[in-house]
Amino acid sequence: MDYESLLADRTTGMSASAIREILKVVSQPGMISLAGGIPAPQSFPMDLIEELTAVVLKKYGALAFQYDLTEGFLPLRSALAEYLKQKGIFLTREEIIISSGSQGGLDAIGKILIGKGSKVAVEAPTYLGALQAFNPYQPEYVRLETDDDGVMPESLEEVLRCHKVKFIYLVPTFQNPTGRTLPLARRVQIAEILQRHGALLFEDDPYSDLRYQGTQIPTIKSLAPDNVIYAGTLSKIFAPGLRIGYLAAPAPIQRWLVLSKQGVDLHTSTFNQALAAEYLNGGYLKEHLPKIIDLYRPRQQAMLAALDRYFPKQFRWTRPQGGMFLWAEGPEGFDLDQAYQEAIRRNVAFVPGRYFYSHVGEGLATMRLNFTMFDETVLTKAIKILGEVLAEQLAAQAGAATREKLKIAGR
Repeated sequence: MDYESLLADRTTGMSASAIREILKVVSQPGMISLAGGIPAPQSFPMDLIEELTAVVLKKYGALAFQYDLTEGFLPLRSALAEYLKQKGIFLTREEIIISSGSQGGLDAIGKILIGKGSKVAVEAPTYLGALQAFNPYQPEYVRLETDDDGVMPESLEEVLRCHKVKFIYLVPTFQNPTGRTLPLARRVQIAEILQRHGALLFEDDPYSDLRYQGTQIPTIKSLAPDNVIYAGTLSKIFAPGLRIGYLAAPAPIQRWLVLSKQGVDLHTSTFNQALAAEYLNGGYLKEHLPKIIDLYRPRQQAMLAALDRYFPKQFRWTRPQGGMFLWAEGPEGFDLDQAYQEAIRRNVAFVPGRYFYSHVGEGLATMRLNFTMFDETVLTKAIKILGEVLAEQLAAQAGAATREKLKIAGR
């Protein structure tokens, strides 16, 4: 039977997550994987789970195991409305929708807003998971230029002037993959541009609570509330396996998000939502978050110190004030593919940066490095090995270039 002929056209835009495929390859014993964006198991509040479960069972009983509203468990939505006030976002619980992780929200937005050929503006590089969620709906990506402070407002202005864009997708705080954060001045500019053009922004904010230095910066949602769909998740500050994400969208879009979710899963797990509600309402997040920060901060510092010590001088990298990732860039013309293969042979893994670009052929000299999964000693060892591999590959490339020049001269 010809099963391929049965597939919808949209499947041509679907592919396995490059990162998850890499994680399969690097799962062998002894591998130090800097590839995944995975929270450390030590960051999970395991000592609280039994207590939270008891509270949920006593407080909600059978309701925690029943079908519930598509929009989400009301106690959780109320708790999130209070939590978001800390970020300058003032919403009623009715304005919040619970999704199955933030990835569920990305897919829902793609489903209701993107048609074949719809233009979506994204950073270069951008979050791979967003591209994976949007691709089946066959958008046309419009590139937003970035620098060390993230997306450049003048690029956004130019894109909106020249293109009819369905929406803009940004991760403004501790961006995945680069770790960059948009400064307040740029956020104000972007908010003004959105309002002036009547444009819609999807603000993806999974990492802002993981701040190790500096002070909190207002969300773009707080600056232009009617022009922003705001998405968050509890995966990085509670437990990713619970799959609790949330969205706050303008009312006309929210209605369609609800209809989309009804066709997918009816609602997110009621029991998991109840656990999350009590985690927030009981003040457990406020107590536990500093422990996560204290776990990750020295790991990030250790990776940065190791990069300074062991990476070739031809490379540069970001120095984020928080989040889960660093971004390293090699010299122009350098291709990290061979370095990746050699690093794997030496039991160190990373994600080649090319996967985070919407256009093929970009980012060949870049890489994303995650620091959350290993302690400082292991991270230092991994970066030392990786630095040696990069130095060898740079030397090999330089030698090949010299030989090519001599060959041409000999002709």
